[in-house]
Amino acid sequence: MVDDEVNLTTIFADFLRSQNFKVTTLTQSDRVLESLSSTHVDLCILDLNLSTNSGFDLLRKLRKSNADLPIIVLTARSAKEDILRAYNIGCDDYITKPFSMDIALCRIQAVLRRCEAPAKKQPTTYQLGSLLFDSQHQRLGDQRLTARESEILRLLLINEGQVVDRHLILASVWSQDTYFASRSLAVFITRLRHFLEPTPYTILAVTGKGYKIVCSK
Repeated sequence: MVDDEVNLTTIFADFLRSQNFKVTTLTQSDRVLESLSSTHVDLCILDLNLSTNSGFDLLRKLRKSNADLPIIVLTARSAKEDILRAYNIGCDDYITKPFSMDIALCRIQAVLRRCEAPAKKQPTTYQLGSLLFDSQHQRLGDQRLTARESEILRLLLINEGQVVDRHLILASVWSQDTYFASRSLAVFITRLRHFLEPTPYTILAVTGKGYKIVCSK
């Protein structure tokens, strides 16, 4: 984490550590490249408002030095021009302050999952009773799925029998956690339940948490 707001950085870093992440915090941008040259990291969280340097310049340097490093911008700058500039330089996600730590955690997990090593990637096909789900080609038996329907079903099947946090689904599939995205998710879940009726699988809603897919046989 690169941020010179010491109090916020300390609180958020401690929260991430409580979720079993190993976190290194830096307040001076000129130490970042040096640190990355000697330490492996899986993801960088970067503020744009740094007193020692431009966050945009640092983002550009980070992306140039490591094209595969996942980078999340975490900043108070919410102008459309700043967001577009950061994405054009190469960030993987953009979170504006103030923010929910729980939702930020879900977005971190979503970025890490998208950027995971090919060897760790999950299967693309699942046999659901008499129907074959092909996530790569977005098909459930003869039913053509939308990209979002396919991704939601894949996320649930990867975690079969376990609750998948609603915020995690929204961050992964919609890249946002808004009222309209949440309403859309509910509609997609209803459609998927209908498509799964010929199979022993069903999607259950867990109040206040999310959804899980279970097999009745």
